[in-house]
Amino acid sequence: MKTSIVPYLVKRFLRFDNEQPFIFLSALLAFMGISLGVMVLLIAMALMNGFDNEFRKKLTIMNYPMTILPKFYGAVNEDLLLTLESQFPNLSFSPYVQSAIMARSGSKLEGGYIFGVDFQSEAKVNSVLSEAIAKNEFDRFDVLIGKTLRDEFLLQDGDKLMYIFTHVEPGGMSVTPKIKRFSVKGVFDSGLSAYDKAYNYTTLSSLQSMLNLPSNQYSGIHIYSTNSQEDILKIKALLPKSVIIKGWWEDNVNFFAALELEKVSLFIVLMLIILIAAINIISSLLMTVMNRRSEIALLLSLGATPAEIKKVFLYLGMVIGTGGILAGIVLGMSGLWVLSTFDIVNLPKDVYPTSTLPLDLSVKDFISIVVGAFVIVIISSFYPAKKASEVDILTVLRNE
Repeated sequence: MKTSIVPYLVKRFLRFDNEQPFIFLSALLAFMGISLGVMVLLIAMALMNGFDNEFRKKLTIMNYPMTILPKFYGAVNEDLLLTLESQFPNLSFSPYVQSAIMARSGSKLEGGYIFGVDFQSEAKVNSVLSEAIAKNEFDRFDVLIGKTLRDEFLLQDGDKLMYIFTHVEPGGMSVTPKIKRFSVKGVFDSGLSAYDKAYNYTTLSSLQSMLNLPSNQYSGIHIYSTNSQEDILKIKALLPKSVIIKGWWEDNVNFFAALELEKVSLFIVLMLIILIAAINIISSLLMTVMNRRSEIALLLSLGATPAEIKKVFLYLGMVIGTGGILAGIVLGMSGLWVLSTFDIVNLPKDVYPTSTLPLDLSVKDFISIVVGAFVIVIISSFYPAKKASEVDILTVLRNE
């Protein structure tokens, strides 16, 4: 009898009671609350991870995985480039020359940067530019501009765009900025309007001549690597003291720290939904204890141990809570499938790096949600179970 009394009583107490319908209703609300809480947490964490990954992907492309720069002033020379290419044949290198500029079209001005690059090498380190230059051949003083800048200036391929360089040259009694008209040859679209407005690309020789740089000197070298955080240590060991190397993440530490803090905050806030639902478990179990006091006292007088009574109510709360968790997982996964399969939500592409909802639920987040919810359920079930095991047999039976 003792081996079967616990599951028997759990099944009995889970049944709908016509005399006390509010007990069942409270348990049902707890079940639904936990289900909704787990579902919302799963979808929210998948969205946070998805946006995080999209921003990382875009920032990696436009900021480049690694960049070699002069330590103070000066330039990076071709000898260093050749050395790195021979030492790291598995990596892609693209030398560049950079200058701050003001782009002018009619009465409109827009600040930004112009990069002089070897488009063949640049295509290997920048997938956005690789798509943009696939059908174009760039001559001297041809320029590749971003989609946002093109739309703002209403430019077409072949139009002239004036660039005012911050590099100045002496002229009589004063110094004047260099001005040059470039021919628009193509457009790139990174999905991030800030980069599409500020970044411009021309040939390496064009910008070297504008800045009076020899052909074997560069402002820096862009490097593409699929494992940049390990490769940066290997490259750093071979670099001379006159240059430095930095990874894309070093310029975006605060941004991703803020995203991580937002993700943790969202997890804690949404976990409160499950905590609130767990209060319904406590109230439902306490009402069951109060309603079943005479039955509990009778069971104790017939030989049931307080530990068995405690197990009954502990399992009762776990059945309600675990059922809610499982239902929440099913609902959450179904919601993720619907959102990823059907184009329900459209995001403005000029604001977000993607026009569809990016979803990526990591195993770590999934386990954290399930374990966190399960712990809350166990804690919520413990107090009513303890109160049930402490029922005074003599007092209850005398009053009954």
